This record gives sequence, C-alpha cells and structure tokens, in this order.
Amino acid sequence: MEVAKPQVFDGSTSKILGFVIACRLYIRIKMREAPLEEQVQWVLSYVQGGATDMWKENVLEKLEVGELKFKTVGEFLGKIKKEFGEGEEESIKATELRKIEQGGRTIKKFIQEFKRAVRGSEYEGRPLVEEFKRGINGVIRRKLMEVENQPGSIEQWYKRAMALDWN
Repeated sequence: MEVAKPQVFDGSTSKILGFVIACRLYIRIKMREAPLEEQVQWVLSYVQGGATDMWKENVLEKLEVGELKFKTVGEFLGKIKKEFGEGEEESIKATELRKIEQGGRTIKKFIQEFKRAVRGSEYEGRPLVEEFKRGINGVIRRKLMEVENQPGSIEQWYKRAMALDWN
C-alpha cells in the first residue's frame, strides 16, 4: 500500500496539525513495527528549515545523551505540537468550535467538520450539544427543538439532525 509521506515541516504554526496527522498515519501503516528511536528519527528527518533547525539539533543532542525519553512516538509528536503550536491547543480548538457554522454545507459535512473541531477542545456533554445546536442552520435547529423526545448524547443529536436534513 502506498502512503503519502508528510510535507517537510518548517515550524509554521498553520502546518503543524497536518504534519502531525501525516506522520501518525504513515508510522501507523508503514513503520508500526519499527523501534521507537527509528520512528522519532524518521519524524525528525521531515523537520527542516526556519526555527526548526536549532530545535531539532537540541532534541538530537538530548536524545543521544539519554536526557530526553519518549514512551511513544505520539508523545514525541505532542512535544512538536506544543513547541510549534500557537499556545494552548485546547483554547484554540474551543475558539474554533465556537465559530463553526453550517452555512451552505450539508449537515453531514458540517457534522464532520464539527467533530474535527471538537477534538482537543475539551467540550463535552451539554456545552457540546449547545455549540452544535448554535452552529446548525435555523431550519434544522427549529425542527430539532420541536421534537418531543430531545436527543441525549451528541451522537444522537448528529443522527437526528441528519434524519431531519434528509426529510
């Protein structure tokens, strides 16, 4: 199976999430059995240019002398996200979640984008449902609010919204 390799990561905040996702996918499919050290070195081979060069040099030195240890490659990728991300991911994701609106998209597409925005936002339960209701178009929102048995979980809200959209 062919799997796309990540683009070279130069430290750009806007590219960090795509880089980490591409690395995770490639490692999961192509390097699952590789030792952790090899996985980390492979990731570092795609970290080049800009502010990343000095950071990579420091990481390599600490790895070589045993000062830096990771239990999983996911932990290492989390370190990269923390180093090059724009502050707290949770805060960024929460802001993204509060801004997302269905607009001209289908409810199915909106739900997928909403789910992506939810990851890492720490939203759950009632606040998550309220953000979902706020983001969907008025017609579907009104129909959802008029039903007798309100859905309980966010997954039930998704299903009910899609059913109403199809009707």
